Amino acid sequence: MQPTKILISACLLGENVRYDGKNKLLDHPIIRCWSEENRLISICPEVAGGLSIPRPAAEIQASQKGRILVTNVTGRDVSTEFEIGAQKTLELCLKNNIQIAVLTDGSPSCGRKSIYDGKFSSVKISGMGITTKLLMQNAIHVFTEYQLEKAHDLYLCLRKT
Repeated sequence: MQPTKILISACLLGENVRYDGKNKLLDHPIIRCWSEENRLISICPEVAGGLSIPRPAAEIQASQKGRILVTNVTGRDVSTEFEIGAQKTLELCLKNNIQIAVLTDGSPSCGRKSIYDGKFSSVKISGMGITTKLLMQNAIHVFTEYQLEKAHDLYLCLRKT
């Protein structure tokens, strides 16, 4: 039987995929355990959507005609790249029967509880990234890097069924 897979933001595993070319390595016993058990599948939705490393910072601006607008700090509309990355992430989850994701909060792709305010002012507001929203619309449980214990509890629960 195939081990239950868990999606994780690539930057949390130490991959230098963030907009600034850096990572956000999360050294935690739960992550180490999942890694040792070969449960983790990583992705950076923004890179999967075709954006470069490094790249200008991007933030969600608004919703226009039912579509979320994402622009980078130079004013370029990068909404399509974010949508493609979200779709590729969903496809990866569906292909691997993933029900749990741990994504980087604050990101315009992966934010679960917060995103930046769209003014490039370093102010966070309550909100959800494009990838997170799509995953949750497809019954995938998304957790932030600060909710690992909750994610692990759900993982244990799902494993029993």
